Amino acid sequence: MAHPKKLPLLGISMGDPGGIGPEICAKALAEKDIYTLCRPLIIGDATIMANAVAFSKLSMEINSCEQPDDGLFRHGSLDVLDLKNIPIGELRHKTVTATQGRASFEYVDRAIALAMAGDIDGTVTGPINKAAINMAGYHYAGHTEIYGEKTGTADFAMMLADKGFRITHVSTHVSLREACDRVKKERIEKVIQLTNETLKLLGIPLPRIAVAGLNPHCGEGGLFGTEDEQEILPAVEAARALMIQVEGPLPADTVFSKMKGGMYDAVVVMYHDQGHIPAKLSGFVYDDATDTWGQMAGVNVTIGLPIVRTSVDHGTAFDKAGDGRANPQSMVEAIRMAAALAC
Repeated sequence: MAHPKKLPLLGISMGDPGGIGPEICAKALAEKDIYTLCRPLIIGDATIMANAVAFSKLSMEINSCEQPDDGLFRHGSLDVLDLKNIPIGELRHKTVTATQGRASFEYVDRAIALAMAGDIDGTVTGPINKAAINMAGYHYAGHTEIYGEKTGTADFAMMLADKGFRITHVSTHVSLREACDRVKKERIEKVIQLTNETLKLLGIPLPRIAVAGLNPHCGEGGLFGTEDEQEILPAVEAARALMIQVEGPLPADTVFSKMKGGMYDAVVVMYHDQGHIPAKLSGFVYDDATDTWGQMAGVNVTIGLPIVRTSVDHGTAFDKAGDGRANPQSMVEAIRMAAALAC
């Protein structure tokens, strides 16, 4: 095992205080082996984290930090860069509030600033509520867009990953109508390149990438649309000219099964639900008998940034917030991936 001071220092933004973010952060860092991979630092509020530790019935002490180097980084001690944003009396579980939206945005903003300054080696984000941050005056569609603006990055993309099941998006948080309009050769080619580069960082020397078509049957020769022939195919051909192993456009109704069977290392999709539905079908398992998510696997990675950013692949789950029954699996996997990318 590497000496603790040599392990990557990861800033983990707590997420919306009223959601399950604090709970899954605490539960993830209750796993001892996380400390063999990285030095985890929660960026949030120490009192909120203490509350999450208490209702989750965990045995952990809170170490309130003013700077990243103040962390103890040992199992059993939860290091929190304490922004003191939410007095415990203002905590509102299961509720969308502007106060909690402001706090959650500021956690993310501080994490990005620390990573850009080189004070931490990577970032992991807990779930935020888009309505709450917009109520607070921060008009972003989500984490991905915040990171793009704050890092000054024009070309970035969202990748969802569940072990060998990886999906990268040409567009994400826009209407379906606008998503179709964004299916352009230049953007598709860039996302293929970013996907190829990220897969190499994850230890795959010769990535195999598939590109999903937009229309049913990839347009069927123009009968069901022309984007596949006029935009997607030229992007694939341009990427091949760069010696990238890529195929497409391929019908979206079979390409994910082929990846699951080992034919591809990643699939590039054209819009949000085209990628999110198969990713969550792969990683999420709901048990109606117990009203719980028995499995919540999968990681959200923003690729193309100058800093490392991974995230849970789920939302704030306000219905479960404060009850001590949230599943930390996705947070654990996000921390693991961030540690791998930051090394």
